[in-house]
Amino acid sequence: MSQTTVSESTISAIVAQVLSEITAAGSKPAAVNASSYDATSYFGRKYIGIYDNMEEALVAAKTSYKAIREMSVERREQIITEIRKLCYAEAEIMAKIGVEETGMGRVEHKLLKHQLVAQKTPGTEDLQTAAKTGDGGLTLVEMAPFGIIGSITPSTNPSETAICNTIGMLAGGNAVVFNPHPNAIKTTNYAIDLCNRASKAVGGPEIAISVKKPTLESADIMTHDPAVRMLVCTGGPGVVKAMLSSGKKAIGAGAGNPPVIVDDTADIAKAGKDIIDGCSFDNNLPCIAEKEVFAFESIAEELIYYMTQNGAYLASPEEVDKLVETVLVKQENEKTGETKLVINKKWVGRDAKKILHAIGTEVDDSIRCIVCETDKDHPFVQTELMMPILPVVRVCCIEQAIEYAVEAEHGNRHTAHMHSKNIDNLTAFAKAIETTIFVKNAPSYAGIGYGAEGHCTFTIAGPTGEGLTSARSFTRLRRCVTADSFRIV
Repeated sequence: MSQTTVSESTISAIVAQVLSEITAAGSKPAAVNASSYDATSYFGRKYIGIYDNMEEALVAAKTSYKAIREMSVERREQIITEIRKLCYAEAEIMAKIGVEETGMGRVEHKLLKHQLVAQKTPGTEDLQTAAKTGDGGLTLVEMAPFGIIGSITPSTNPSETAICNTIGMLAGGNAVVFNPHPNAIKTTNYAIDLCNRASKAVGGPEIAISVKKPTLESADIMTHDPAVRMLVCTGGPGVVKAMLSSGKKAIGAGAGNPPVIVDDTADIAKAGKDIIDGCSFDNNLPCIAEKEVFAFESIAEELIYYMTQNGAYLASPEEVDKLVETVLVKQENEKTGETKLVINKKWVGRDAKKILHAIGTEVDDSIRCIVCETDKDHPFVQTELMMPILPVVRVCCIEQAIEYAVEAEHGNRHTAHMHSKNIDNLTAFAKAIETTIFVKNAPSYAGIGYGAEGHCTFTIAGPTGEGLTSARSFTRLRRCVTADSFRIV
């Protein structure tokens, strides 16, 4: 099997050339306005691979898969290389569209996320063939495509997820049909068009398909079409549960509420900076981002000090009460009549400065995160906010810290973080929390390869066990047996 691996130095050289050409041509818009694009076109350029309804999209996906099945691995990698080039070159455009359409996150951080997708999403090099030889002959086990994959993408990381999924799914030899989140359809369809433009640029077919107006009905049609052999869902617990009950092979990237423990052996100055950097990244939209901190009593004051030195605003108890009233709303259970506090979606992914303004507190643009001291049962601790609001809970010892952190994570087994130099403490927490990602002494985004080793993905499959998905996640194993032959030893 012929494979091509693109090194980071090669990507950097390609990107430099592309950006130079774009700057010379003056073709990259300096700003993005919602009125200048829709779900099917952008600045007069009609999108490729976007269809009126899911029925038409599925017909197109079948044609795409047929073409992809005839490709060599080297040909698939050629298309992936072109996707990387365009993703890097148009990262700023997608970042601006994403913030403009959804109102969530920060342009400068979404730019970095797209660059990360371009550089660190595995391609065909992720596929591996296993061979077993013996007196009985030769057996090969290869990673084969599922076929057509149905993918549901979120509003929090819409274009990043679509491009990351397309690269991995194409690398595995699949076609993909998307049903994007309705609140991020313009952003997602731009990314899908980008992938198809990349393919067309090197003489390839449409490789990713989407619809103009995704709905629950279009998702249902996609889910139950017999041609769709696998479902991949990156979103909230409700939609993930629906995919997992479809009866098909499904990959589900579910909810998280990542806790952080800081003990008395940590580099406190570094921990304070790292936690704020991670928590405030794209206004806390990444599912891996720090959501609550459990700090040893002996270092809590120092930790909070360094947080405030690195862009955090320490809210008073009165301000915390106002924040609760603003960013949380009561939701009633129709069956039991009980009420609970849930996030006010209006404030998901918003700037800390804007959230504070809503409660009458004015700060400057240097404030990236709101820090507050609470007890372990506070709704800010127990609820995944996806906002740059970070509760800090004081604990007496590692045993109490682990107990509280495991409780706050709610068994999602998604992501956890710890700042410590004590190997025993690090080991004890890792064993107790059982998360897919465990980041030690670094910002949360190290868990997806930013500033650290390891590949990137925006589909982290905790519920179904695939972990950080990549090309191999979208394949099935096939065995080929040659009895009594090809054993040459």
